[in-house]
Amino acid sequence: MTAQSGRSQRSRPAAALEVAARVAVHAPSVFNTQPWRWQISGETLELYADRTRALKATDPDGRLLLLSCGTALHHARVALRAAGWDVHVERLPEHGATDLLARITITGTAYADRHAERAAAAITTRRTDRRAFSDRTVPQELLLRLREAVEAEGAYLHVVRHDQMPMLATSTARAADAESNDPAYLAELEHWTNRPADSNDGVPAATAVQRAPRRVPVRDYVPGATAGLDPGDDFDLGASYVVLFGLTDEPGALLRGGEALSALLLTATAEGLATAPMSDTIEVQWPRHLLKGLLSGIGEPYLTVRLGYNDAAPELPTAPRRNAADVIHISE
Repeated sequence: MTAQSGRSQRSRPAAALEVAARVAVHAPSVFNTQPWRWQISGETLELYADRTRALKATDPDGRLLLLSCGTALHHARVALRAAGWDVHVERLPEHGATDLLARITITGTAYADRHAERAAAAITTRRTDRRAFSDRTVPQELLLRLREAVEAEGAYLHVVRHDQMPMLATSTARAADAESNDPAYLAELEHWTNRPADSNDGVPAATAVQRAPRRVPVRDYVPGATAGLDPGDDFDLGASYVVLFGLTDEPGALLRGGEALSALLLTATAEGLATAPMSDTIEVQWPRHLLKGLLSGIGEPYLTVRLGYNDAAPELPTAPRRNAADVIHISE
């Protein structure tokens, strides 16, 4: 049974779980693969990894797949909390033996949560903005709030210092060079940037940005072709770069890292920031080692995120999203 079936006959908690799974369709994911599926059984919502959408060349260890699924899990949690539900979440309930990543059970009702409501409102307005950000700098107090949001989800945030920017730029450029010479990566990139119109996934050329000088290179999603977005006249001079990291790269930690990434992006969006996750540097071993050096070796880097302001830029096109019926399955 798919997502539309029998809603009126089901309990309020079960209906709320379906709404949460629908909201989670908006979660960000590597190459917009959306590598997850949801199963609703009674009043329980289960999140599964969809390995058919794994990036075997770009993400051979499945690190980015787990981060992506973590963002979907957090989106669902936020939607439920904003709607006034308390939930219990079991992560990796079968200890990694299957692709079951999390189980959400509603435990009761709760008072409205202002922070969850703000985050939930940001879910449909958040965009990955690959265009250049302006000279306006991100306030330190806002960066502190973003760190607190990340730490509340069990991960950590390092704000890249000015003296560390050359190393970040170097590691990102080296990753781009390595991947541009990897036929398997290029084939995978081609697959996910030239999707059929009815697939509702991937990174269309219309959402990619044209190449231009930047403080830190931005991935070229359409090498040899013209991207749809003008990068603008700025150069990211006011942008802040943060590294999301954890203490290990075990599956549970990566799933939590994805939840922390979602918290970071939604909090930033609610505060008026433009955001752009950048995974290139961790996709190649040596650049990932360089990025780890920015953390003084105390953690495993999961992702870099560029934060800044783009107030005068035109509104971004929406990224394609899979149909709920293809992602959510309901067992009666």
